[in-house]
Amino acid sequence: MARVSLNKIIKRYGKVEVVHGIDLDIAHNEFVVLVGPSGCGKSTTLRMIAGLEELSSGDIHIGEQRVNDLPPRDRNISMVFQNYALYPHMTVAENLGFSLKIANRSDAEIDKAVAEAAEILSLGELLQRRPAELSGGQRQRVAMGRAIVRHPDVFLFDEPLSNLDAKLRAQMRIEIKKLHQRIKTTIVYVTHDQVEAMTLADRIVIMRDGHIEQQGTPLQVFENPVNTFVATFIGSPPMNLLPATIDSDGQHLCLEDGARLPVPARLLGGVVAGQSVIFGFRADNLMPEGHGLTLGSETASFDLLINLSEPLGTETVLFGEIAGSEIQAKMLNPRPVSMGETLRCQLDMSRAHLFDADTQLSLG
Repeated sequence: MARVSLNKIIKRYGKVEVVHGIDLDIAHNEFVVLVGPSGCGKSTTLRMIAGLEELSSGDIHIGEQRVNDLPPRDRNISMVFQNYALYPHMTVAENLGFSLKIANRSDAEIDKAVAEAAEILSLGELLQRRPAELSGGQRQRVAMGRAIVRHPDVFLFDEPLSNLDAKLRAQMRIEIKKLHQRIKTTIVYVTHDQVEAMTLADRIVIMRDGHIEQQGTPLQVFENPVNTFVATFIGSPPMNLLPATIDSDGQHLCLEDGARLPVPARLLGGVVAGQSVIFGFRADNLMPEGHGLTLGSETASFDLLINLSEPLGTETVLFGEIAGSEIQAKMLNPRPVSMGETLRCQLDMSRAHLFDADTQLSLG
């Protein structure tokens, strides 16, 4: 069973601690994505699992085996890097089979493993080409194939798509998801791109400054962020955040321009009169009248002055201002929108969030 367990993992460089006592259990066959901004410790954590970085403290288990002191070659893991790391003088077939060759596998074993990997990743027609003759997406598939031939317990991906253009990234996300469904093994994947995380993961682990901020399914972390960092990091566009105060009646929000909005019913028990809060809502929940979804009974209306519009085909992202804060809204079935135009918008308050102004933690 390719279960991966991290117990109180700490990493220090000299006196500087960059990973602070992480606990994480990854189930057999689970696809877990570590996501966060640059410098949050996600790649360092992955490299500690791989054995490319020594632990300062803590334990790592792969299956039932404690692997702290095992070299990378003895951990039965395969790692796919950002830069492909292909041998330029070798053909695709030779690149795929090289790790098996140095492990003294027979030619028959190597040929079989290479053929299987080529079939899984549609590389059959490319086997006699060299890396310089391949596109970026093809090179990344070769790098993945080189990992597949070893039949590892765990696949580790370190920002594998960051060198590709937007179209290729979208295509390769599909390839990686298909790969996981086909080979049924444990994958730990690192990225700073929350779209990759949302589309690929069974479970997302969101990191900041060497700590785990939140983990859960993509839908769980999108709909129930534990703090303002997660709320703005997960989701595109990011969640809109406005400073507000709970009114003296304990049932309304007062924005900085004096506007009063009803506190969402599900959050009434978590706030008190006079409390400073941060009011959060997503662009998908603020839409112009006639260009949005049917809303429930908890709604609020705004006149939104448009500073900029971003047409995306089936929808348009609108940039405007509410109570002195810049926000984003969405328009479905869009029409041309001019800068300086004012649109009457409806906000679904039942989907809104409140965070404590001091701790930044969710109040829901």
